[in-house]
Amino acid sequence: MTHPYVNLARASIESIIVHHKRLDVKDAPVELTDDMKERKACFVSLKMHGDLRGCIGTIEPQQPTLAEEILENAISASTRDPRFPPVQPYELKDITVSVDVLEAPSLCEMSDLDPKVYGVIVEQGWRRGLLLPDLEGVDDASFQVDIAAQKGGVNLKSPHKLYRFKVERYH
Repeated sequence: MTHPYVNLARASIESIIVHHKRLDVKDAPVELTDDMKERKACFVSLKMHGDLRGCIGTIEPQQPTLAEEILENAISASTRDPRFPPVQPYELKDITVSVDVLEAPSLCEMSDLDPKVYGVIVEQGWRRGLLLPDLEGVDDASFQVDIAAQKGGVNLKSPHKLYRFKVERYH
């Protein structure tokens, strides 16, 4: 059985791709649970035939509730990920959706990282790069930090900060 977070994300994607309309949280086809009314950051990831097709999220919550965060990030993942063209209606049947709900990040050292357990944020001034935990092919902390730094345009040879966070992943 699919988790309500994933159902909400998929409904948002289908509404924007098929009907060109934003799904309002009050019209959501899922019952909003108490945790959906909390304020949390999340990422929505799309895969097609096992390959990444879109992934957008927030490090800090931007919306009043997790439900609204999921709705917005689902739209962004399907239409605004700069690495991919917008999802087309014919692709929807082949797309799988996952939602990662982020815990608050905490300052850490490289030795505190485990890429299977923690995501990482690399920060340098206003530049920030993030990589979610437990990604295929990312098995060591220095590789995880390198990828996050590259995504954020962070120079690891200059002073920077590391933060780690856990996620709850829903499929």
